[in-house]
This record gives sequence, C-alpha cells and structure tokens, in this order.
Amino acid sequence: PQARSGATPYDYFFLEDNQGPLISNPNLRPEKTIDYQVGFQQQISDNSVVKLSAFYRELRDMVQIVQVPFAYPIQYTSYGNLDFGTVKGLTFSYEIARRVANIKLDANYTLQFADGTGSNSTSQINLIGAGQPNLRTIIPLNYDSRHAFKVNVDYRYASGENYDGPRIGNSDILSNFGANLQINARSGEPYSRQAAPTPDGLFGVASRSNLDGQINGSRLPWHFRADLRFDKSFYVNVGDKGRTLGFNVYFWIQNLFNNANVLNVYGFTGNPDDDGYLASSLGQEALEGVLCEECFENLYQIKINNPDNYTLPRRMRLGASVSF
Repeated sequence: PQARSGATPYDYFFLEDNQGPLISNPNLRPEKTIDYQVGFQQQISDNSVVKLSAFYRELRDMVQIVQVPFAYPIQYTSYGNLDFGTVKGLTFSYEIARRVANIKLDANYTLQFADGTGSNSTSQINLIGAGQPNLRTIIPLNYDSRHAFKVNVDYRYASGENYDGPRIGNSDILSNFGANLQINARSGEPYSRQAAPTPDGLFGVASRSNLDGQINGSRLPWHFRADLRFDKSFYVNVGDKGRTLGFNVYFWIQNLFNNANVLNVYGFTGNPDDDGYLASSLGQEALEGVLCEECFENLYQIKINNPDNYTLPRRMRLGASVSF
C-alpha cells in the first residue's frame, strides 16, 4: 500500500479521532520508599520481652495522572511522578517468647499516620476530567488506619518427656496437639463524605455530588476479626535410613465470630447498604414515574446492598499437610 505522507503527532497518538486520551509515559522515574526506624527492647522476665519502635517512611516520585497543558498538537493526559507521602507511627509489642504453661503470646499495638497527595495512580482522574489542575494538598491516604491491635495466642502440648497433658493408659492422646487464636482489630480507613445522595443503584446514570467536608475527612467503622485453628501433628518413620514423614491435620475457623466488617460505604449516608437516594426528594420523584414502586424499591435495595462492601463471612476448613 502507498505510504501516507505528512504524518503528524495526531497520527502517532491517534489524537485526531480521540480527543482527551490517556497517553502512556515511558519516561517515568521509579517510585521511591525511604524507611527510617529506631527501636528499643527490654527483657522483663525469663520468658517475656517488651519492644518499642518508631518508624518514619517517605514515599517519593509516586505516579499520578497529570494533564499536560499547552502541549502540541493538543492538550492531553498522561502519567507523571507527581505525588508524595509520609507514613509515621509507633509500635509497642509484648511477647512471651518461651512457653509458660504451654502458652506462647505475641501482642502489639501500632499507631500510624499515613498522609500524602494521592493514594494511587488514578486518585485524581475525576479532577483532571473536570478540567482542573492536580490537587497538591496533604490528605489522609486511603489505607490510613490510625490504630491497629494484633494478638496471637498459641496453646500447645509437647511430646515425649515434655508432655504434660492428659493420658489414657500409657497413651499421650494430645501429644503435638495445639490451638492457635489470632485476633486483629483496627480503626477504619478514611472516605469522602457526600453533601447529597446519588443514584448509585441505577445503571447508566452519571451523577456527581459535592463534598461534605474535606477529601477523606470521614472514617469507616472499626474492623474486628478472630481466627481459630486446631491442629495435631503425627510422625511416621519410613524406610531403612530413619527418615521421618510428618502429617499435620488441622481444623481452621476464619472470622470466628462472623463479623460483618465494613469495607466500603456510600458517601452520603456512611452506610454499606443504603445510599440515601430512595428517601430523598429526587428518589421519591423517580418512584412516582415507575409502574410498580414496591418492585423498584426491592430491586434497587438488592443492587445497593453489595456483598463486596463487607468482609467474607465465617469459613471453616478441614485439611492436612505432609512434610518430608
């Protein structure tokens, strides 16, 4: 075919037929993370120790969508090393390193502050789409969970001469048997509050709402989760060379108390199962124009009550592993 003459940047970037495209940037610098940490630990008994550490993390050259004004041949959108952030905090932990009455414990608390100009590479895409410049304001990052508690308790019987559990005859019935409980609790992440409800349950309806307060100025509720695991190990000698084959049988309960931890909420109500639209004046007006109000409300509520807004429910697993 005959070569096309007079090629321009319009042809190369397909800008002529696609106004306002998002163009890749091969000249991006790598993102940088610089960590500083100082700590102190003190043994308080023969079996336990406390630790205290302070950390400071700098996030530099983070990738963010940018708009390139006055570019030739037209203004376009790309990626740039624009954002930055800081994560700082304290961690206090208490550990029973050696078992006391068959118990081993590890507990810690973390206080953290994560702030920056953008949580991910597309966090400012709506601002750019509205024709506004990038927002260079320090706000809480999406993963800024201020308080976090973690507790790990392990109760386990030893074997052989160290076994101190119940016996039936000469049989150590709970030899190499144990239970492990993990408890995690943390404060909720930030989200942006809306000043008015939007019809999030309707398909193909584009709508916007003004902020109520500042970006990421509100918080999700606390998260709590407990996992419990029971397991017992067996060892079998195989072959003539004294090789040992290990089996571990376990019963694992995840989210023991079946907590419905909230991952996402609707900005106007702050609830995971109601966006506030049906109760608003706009929603009531929309209901008057449908054939079956009850049907519309039921289907809308089913769409709004998204299971992805919650963590997974209780799950139980029975399994075994082999080591050799």
